[in-house]
Amino acid sequence: MLRCILRAKIHIATVTESNLSYEGSITIDAAILKKAGILPYEQVMISNLNNGERFETYVIPGKRDEICLNGPTARKGIVGDKIIIFCYSYVEDSKLKGFKPKILLLDEKNKILSIK
Repeated sequence: MLRCILRAKIHIATVTESNLSYEGSITIDAAILKKAGILPYEQVMISNLNNGERFETYVIPGKRDEICLNGPTARKGIVGDKIIIFCYSYVEDSKLKGFKPKILLLDEKNKILSIK
């Protein structure tokens, strides 16, 4: 059986930009994506701590410290909002023993504080 399991989480990122005119997605610092193991164009779920919004989109790699809500997702938050970014994968039951997601904790400037 396959189970949908949290594979990576970027915890308490700060929105640095909101671009309504872009066609859609979330732009995330490419180095953060690499450390989290999240690929460009991979689906993510985002939870906004400031307003309770929860939405799905895909990832575009960005410049250092950048977290930008693009297109319709720009309506889900504003600059300065704190968000959590989740990435899930389907994993076989037989591979779940000892499985742990990669969790990155960021500071208020989107610098990595820790990786678990």
